[in-house]
Amino acid sequence: MKGIIFASLVKMKKVRTRKMTKFEEEVKRPANGPLTELNNNMQEVFSQYRKMRQYADYLEYESKQKDERILKLENENSFMRDERTTFDSNGMAVEPKFQQQAIPAVPEDVAEWIEILKTKGLKPLKNPETYEETGFTEETLQDIVFWISEHQEDYMRAWLDGYTVEKPQLFYLRDELTGQFLAKDNRFKDKDRYFFWTGEDPLTHSIGTAWKLSFTQQEIDSMQTGSYELVPVEDGE
Repeated sequence: MKGIIFASLVKMKKVRTRKMTKFEEEVKRPANGPLTELNNNMQEVFSQYRKMRQYADYLEYESKQKDERILKLENENSFMRDERTTFDSNGMAVEPKFQQQAIPAVPEDVAEWIEILKTKGLKPLKNPETYEETGFTEETLQDIVFWISEHQEDYMRAWLDGYTVEKPQLFYLRDELTGQFLAKDNRFKDKDRYFFWTGEDPLTHSIGTAWKLSFTQQEIDSMQTGSYELVPVEDGE
């Protein structure tokens, strides 16, 4: 009887020992979830840091490149100053004076076209032939287009920097047979009335405003008054 009781106690002790060992293992075993999340977060932080480091290196490289370009331009500018610098009587360096380029001269119609565009707030490359609010004739618009196409640089400089109005070449019309000059009577506003001038020689004398003896090529082309010798009007006449 004692032997049976002793054996039962030993068996219970072993069972109790195994249960306690299993419980202790479950308590001591660490959970993997929080560690995995922490590890992933650290990897993300390291990845962001590497990207920031690479971007910082790129900015540093760009800054160095800009500094080198600035230094190069300064050296070139210094060389140009050395090449062009003159010295006064005291041996002091005198900064070179660059001659300002003269503003372009444009025909009167082109000048008027520029002012129309600026007043309307339009751009300089607006096609005159598609703009109907200028009051210009079709022929004049074609002349403007042709001049702009032939003088694109002067046109843009005139738009940006200003311009002077080009005075058109004027001509006297002298009859090839009689030598008399053709004149227009300005007192007639409703029609053009021409006659032969019998007064003082317009080449040597000033003529009043009541008569017109000098004409532009455009005006001459529109006349139907016969054949005349074109005598250029000199500046100051």
